[in-house]
Parts: sequence; structure tokens; C-alpha cells
Amino acid sequence: MGDVFAARQARPHRSDIAATFGITDLKVKRILALGDLLPKIREAYRREEIDAETVRHLTMASKAQQKDWLALCADPDQYAPRGFQLKQWLFGGQSISTKVALFAIDEYPGLITSDLFGEDSYFADADLFWQKQNEAIAARRDTYLNGGWSEVVLLEPGQYFHPWDHEKTPKKKGGKVFIAVTYRGEVECHEGWLSHKEARRAREGGEQEQTAAKPPRPELTGPMQNYVDLHRHAAVRAAMLDHPAVALRLVVAHAITGSGLWQVRREPQRAANETVTASLAGCKAEAAFGKKRREVLALLGSPDEDGVVAGGNGDAFAIAGVFARLLALCDDDVMRVLTLVMAETLAAGSAVIEALGNHLNVDMGVWWQPDDAFFDLLRDKEIANSMLADVGGKLVADGNVAEKVKTQKKIIRDFLAGENGRLRVETWLPRWMKFPAESYTSRGGFRTADQWAQVQPLFVRE
Repeated sequence: MGDVFAARQARPHRSDIAATFGITDLKVKRILALGDLLPKIREAYRREEIDAETVRHLTMASKAQQKDWLALCADPDQYAPRGFQLKQWLFGGQSISTKVALFAIDEYPGLITSDLFGEDSYFADADLFWQKQNEAIAARRDTYLNGGWSEVVLLEPGQYFHPWDHEKTPKKKGGKVFIAVTYRGEVECHEGWLSHKEARRAREGGEQEQTAAKPPRPELTGPMQNYVDLHRHAAVRAAMLDHPAVALRLVVAHAITGSGLWQVRREPQRAANETVTASLAGCKAEAAFGKKRREVLALLGSPDEDGVVAGGNGDAFAIAGVFARLLALCDDDVMRVLTLVMAETLAAGSAVIEALGNHLNVDMGVWWQPDDAFFDLLRDKEIANSMLADVGGKLVADGNVAEKVKTQKKIIRDFLAGENGRLRVETWLPRWMKFPAESYTSRGGFRTADQWAQVQPLFVRE
């Protein structure tokens, strides 16, 4: 026992002591705890004048509490609590001495009681005492932090600071201050300590760890952050239900930028070949759409006049930025933005295009005329002959039914241009391009017509 107490003076880690003396780590911990008791208590324990339960509770007592307990033992007229009663004496009761106050006694607004001899005085209102004491502890903590200490650790009430489980470390090497508070209001400040694990890490890191900035301890734990997030979310979304205009703007902001829950993508308009690409680039509808998009980009304050609106990367800050911009716009302008975003994100070749085009009664003749790309892609002789019948009549079509596709396409173009003696046809739309779309044959394989057939029962034109 004496050898272990001697080893304790150097403050080695208890696992090192256990390995040196061939005893368990738990036994070393108990011995070190006994070593922090006042000598008179240790001597009484050796003489078996104090039972194991009593001495175990005394290891949780501060030095002042140990001295008070010894004084009770030495006074024949007093009773020194033991066992379970000692635990109550240490941690229970409301008698708090004025000697433990960190604050000035004249700052205490409550009643103070004294014994008959006037030697000891106590705070009558324990709650009021703890309010003032905690304010003083907070001030002491702030003083330490302002003085350059890396961290001030406030131990839980009643938790005793164990020097044998720490290493003395100066402020300049990252030492911390530990503040222990007993249930009786006593406050002990232990300056310049690190746990054995932290001290070992500091030694192993050397100069590299000294230069590396230590990441700060987060203000909230993970579960607490989750708690705060969910309650704030619940309150905000409940409040938003009464503000549909705000919700509209937020919907538009999400559609523009996307989020972790929203995945909105622009129609990529992928062309099958360069011919289709060139045709779309010169399309009248695309030119009109580009003009409207530039106007919306101006409303949103975008510096890129030739950019796009929808299809952001889901950044939450970007959503907030767009939302703030939309809040400053009138409802009509917000609807312009929303309409453009919806147009950008319409899927080409989908049933919704057929549904929307028929609902809006879109006249393709206003936006499209047959171009070189259309005739270049038209290579079916049966269909070309049907188209020739559309523009030139059945007699002309029957008269050229055996001609090559190239020849029949040339005749169709002559009719459209009014050349080579053909009577000009001012407006002609292939059945494929009309709303609703129609097929030229019964062979099937025309996806557009199939999609309209599926959604047509949902839309009854008046």
C-alpha cells in the first residue's frame, strides 16, 4: 500500500501502476481514491475504526467536508454520520454555509441565519443562493477564458475532481481549468490539468499538434441539434399553411434550385443528330422562348442573360437567395417565373406534352413549318405519298405512287413553295405535328399518337 501511495506522487496513469504492481486497474483506482483522503481518515480506516461503506462515501467528499466530518468525530457531543447517513449528510440538506459563497455576502438579498454563538451563518433560501452562486461561477469561468485558458470544464454538481486521473499541464501547453461544485455549494477550481489521454495525445503530437488548430467542441450534440431542427421545422411549416403566397414563392425557389428533397431537372433537348440540332436552333418557338427566359432572368437579378433558370445544384443558401428575390416580386411576376420554370422542366416526348398541347389548343402552324431537316428525315415512300395527297390531292398522289421518295418529297416542296407550276399551299401540317397527333398508317410505332390515346379520356374538349 505504501509503495502505491509513493508512486501516486508522480501522477502516473493508473494502468501503468497496475502493470507495475501486478494488480487490477480497478484496485489501483480505489487505492488512489483512498490516497486523496485526509491522513487521519486513512489511519482510522487502517485501524478499522471506519467501515468500508463510510470510507467509500468519504472519497466523494471535498477536503472541507472531510475536515468537518473529522470534527464531528472528535466532538463527544456530536454525531458523525456513517454509511447511508453520511451520503445524505454529504449530498442532501439545505443548510448552506455563507463561507462557501463566491459572491459578496452583501449582494445576497435573502435572509441569513446564524447560530447562537454567531460563529456560523447560513443562507435561508437555498434556491436564491444557487442563483447567485451560479452567476459567480459563470463570472469565474469567463475570467479564466479571457485569461487565455484553452477550456474551462464545469463538472456536474457533486462530481469530484480526481487529480490522480489527470496530469498537471500549464496553460501555454493547453492545460484546462476544472471547476468542481459540491452539493453544499463549495467551489474548487483546479487550474492546469489534462486527462491522461489528452496529455498523451499532446506529447505524441509534438510541434505538429501545437500548430494545428484544435477543432472546437460543438455547441450542440447531435441529438440536441436534431431536436432543435425538428421542432423548428414543425413550427415553420405549420405557420406557412396560412400564407399560400409565400408557399408559392418557396415552391418556385425549390423548382429553380432543387434541394435534398426536390429533384427538378431541365429538359435537356437531346438531338439525335446535327441535323435535328440545327433545325431546333432555328426554330421560331425556341427564339420566342429564349426572349421570355431572358426577361425572367432579369427579374431574378441573374447576371447571365443567356443562362437557364431551373436546374440548380440543391444548395440551401441558393434556395434562400432565390426565395428572398421572389418575395420582392409581385404575384404576376412570380407567376411569370413559375411558368418559365415549368416550361423548362417539361419532358419532351411525354404524355404531358400531348395533354397540355391539346388543352391549350396549340396551333403548330404558328410555330413550325416544314424545313430541310424534316424532309431529310422523311424516308418512308408510303408516308411520303400520303403527305403528297394532303398537299396535292389524291390524283397527284396516285399519279406518283411508284416514284422514289426523293421525287415525291420534291413535289411536296413545290406545292409548299408554289414552284414548278404547282399551286401554292399556304398552310400545311403533317398529321404528326398536329394537336391531336394522327398516324398515317395502321402499322403502329408512333409513340406520340399512342400517348395521346392514353390521356385523351382525361380531357374532354367542350
